Amino acid sequence: MNHPLCREMLAEKIIVILRGLRREIALPACEALAGEELRFLEVPLNTPGALETIALLAKHFRGTEVHIGAGTVLTPAAVEEVARVGGEYIISPNTSPAVIRRTVELGLLSLPGFQTPTEAFTAIDAGADLLKAFPCGTPENIRVLKSVVPLPIFAVGGIDRSNRDAFLASADGLGVGIGIFRPEMSVEELRRSARNFLA
Repeated sequence: MNHPLCREMLAEKIIVILRGLRREIALPACEALAGEELRFLEVPLNTPGALETIALLAKHFRGTEVHIGAGTVLTPAAVEEVARVGGEYIISPNTSPAVIRRTVELGLLSLPGFQTPTEAFTAIDAGADLLKAFPCGTPENIRVLKSVVPLPIFAVGGIDRSNRDAFLASADGLGVGIGIFRPEMSVEELRRSARNFLA
């Protein structure tokens, strides 16, 4: 947990997963989220035009408190592409030591996914900064994992307003997708959704 962004990410606690974000609304959508004080925004690489969108957002928010990263990063080559366009952190659904090592080499924050203690310690040995329990299961599952896993854990998968508090009582942070963002939302609908989640 050496990356300078770690402390800020843990303080903010929420990463918004923007799967399916359309490039034409990317800036106003992310400005709306930033206006609701959501400052960690993830564009999954399986979103069409993801690298172009990350480049656009990274340039727009450079030097601000809003941080843009990539999700669903599966290869070291993809890490390099994200670094090239200005992404600040790498989130994966799985534990890939090669991806983690390349992320750390390029100075980006590494947040890989895991399900078991074996995967967690494999990620830690490779240099991960934080960990993502995915799919996270239940709050009790997170509590059990945290009894042996020394790095902070973000819970991801099925988080919404109804279970937010239960997961925040056991996890160190949350990755939230459709609990806040759906690609068919207008900017105003997204703003209301973010406000409702944070209420």
